[in-house]
Amino acid sequence: MDPTENAAVYDRIAEHWASDAFEATNGVAQHERALRFAPGSGAALDVGCGANGRLIDLLRRHGYQVEGLDHSTRMLEFARRRHPEVTFHHADIRVWPFERRYAFISAWDSLWHVPLADQIAVLKRICDGLAPDGVLVFSAGGLDAPGEVTNPCHGQPLYHATPGVPQLLRAIEAAGCVCRHLEYDQLPEKHVYFVVQKAQAGA
Repeated sequence: MDPTENAAVYDRIAEHWASDAFEATNGVAQHERALRFAPGSGAALDVGCGANGRLIDLLRRHGYQVEGLDHSTRMLEFARRRHPEVTFHHADIRVWPFERRYAFISAWDSLWHVPLADQIAVLKRICDGLAPDGVLVFSAGGLDAPGEVTNPCHGQPLYHATPGVPQLLRAIEAAGCVCRHLEYDQLPEKHVYFVVQKAQAGA
């Protein structure tokens, strides 16, 4: 599925993520773990920030100056209402120009919507967007091999894909980063998250 189509799907179902029905603790404990490795302050970016704002709130409580990025216009409408003081970018992460380096980047339940053929390149772009010692936390499908699927979500077709854990680990190393933590956190569902840290220059 083209990312523009996925963004249109999220436009149609954005209210679910903005409502009280959405689990407000989703991903928070995993981000708290990732933050233990992080520098502790600086610029942060929430890739696929969505409408909820819980991760932006968390990062701000930890002292980060946070920006959000999403491909869905409707999701960003909700996000801007919740956090009018935050800078949000309406963009496709495959081509969005990183104009600064970030101490912390979150890509929670978002990279798996990138077309399978583009995911490794996008992961590299995000890793390149980290400052030295910067930390990335992202989630993925925890398969051993590449896979992609389109399934209904709130009555709409939503695309997910994964290069597989072995390829993701190789891509992390190739991007000059180290995997600090990997966990299947929703077993028996094959949902995995990675905590990744950028190597210091000259290290």
